[in-house]
Amino acid sequence: MHEQQSHQSGEQAHEEMISYGTYILVWLALIALTCITAVVAGINLAAFTLAVALVIALTKASLVVNIFMHIKFEDKIFKVFLGIAGFTIFVIFTLTFADVFFRR
Repeated sequence: MHEQQSHQSGEQAHEEMISYGTYILVWLALIALTCITAVVAGINLAAFTLAVALVIALTKASLVVNIFMHIKFEDKIFKVFLGIAGFTIFVIFTLTFADVFFRR
């Protein structure tokens, strides 16, 4: 019974840490970053186009994960598994780009 009460109070503490104003600001930032992505897609940045798109996508993903998914306030084990998943995606992208760049 005590565990349920402490678990419920922990959930309430997580929910109260982020205000509605913060959610709205993050939402507006996500909309702005999406608009920037659309604008950058129309500009010829040569080799930097992909890098700019990936930086914007990484920024948007970090906002969603930290604020909307509340990972910022979770236990360390969730962050570790998220890091492992991110590293796995990084390895997959690296191998894919290596395959594309070194084809003849």
